[in-house]
Amino acid sequence: MVYSRRQQQALAARAAGYPVALGMSYGSPSLASAVDDLLAQGVEHIVVLPLYPQYSCSTVAAVWDELARILAKKRAIPGISFIRDYAEHPDYIHALAASVRASFAVHGEPDLLLLSYHGIPQRYANQGDDYPQRCRDTTRELVSALGLPPERVMMTFQSRFGREPWLTPYTDETLKMLGEKGTKHIQVLWPGVCRRLGLETLEEIAVQNREIFLEAGGKQYEYIPRLMADAAHIEMMGQSDGALSLIARRAGNMLLFSRLFPVI
Repeated sequence: MVYSRRQQQALAARAAGYPVALGMSYGSPSLASAVDDLLAQGVEHIVVLPLYPQYSCSTVAAVWDELARILAKKRAIPGISFIRDYAEHPDYIHALAASVRASFAVHGEPDLLLLSYHGIPQRYANQGDDYPQRCRDTTRELVSALGLPPERVMMTFQSRFGREPWLTPYTDETLKMLGEKGTKHIQVLWPGVCRRLGLETLEEIAVQNREIFLEAGGKQYEYIPRLMADAAHIEMMGQSDGALSLIARRAGNMLLFSRLFPVI
């Protein structure tokens, strides 16, 4: 929640006087209270930016569903501009690349950069969810921005639950395989800067995965801290989809942040 507020405050400072609200589909402040707050200020058009870089039915579409449920109860509704995702947005890629370069400067370049995305059930993708492709799009653009050979970057998925298959390759199994095959130095980036990252997920990325890699024979493992309220990330959110500023100027509105859960 601390980082959420920092993002809200930092973006509001760039928003030229337009109101910025933070809402959550589950948690507090709620998405409904954020909408009510903006409407009470006379806002006529709301730009909704779900804080998930890569679209998924389980995240972005869930925000859309909740927003529609809220607005269905209103007699008069505002104009809505809904930003689907920003997986390839240049400012997002720039912010990710800056984090990677900063880590390389401190720890040296690794044998392999591992991009570990949050997983979703494989059946979602089978049913048409394009989340895996949006993750591949982010990976492609980041590799290009960093100028790294493609063979020095891998993309995996973490945090699976239950018995059904989730997106593969799995991060933990990949780290074990790499350690056993002789990879000595790995750095891991979680590109989903805005998704829920509770303490259990941070433990998985920064601690458990490190233990898996080192026990399998690896020698050096670094977790690259995620983007939250740094300047490059705020710049990206303020320009997401290249349309936010234009819509705000036209409509006299402002921005509604949206999360599914609070972030500590």
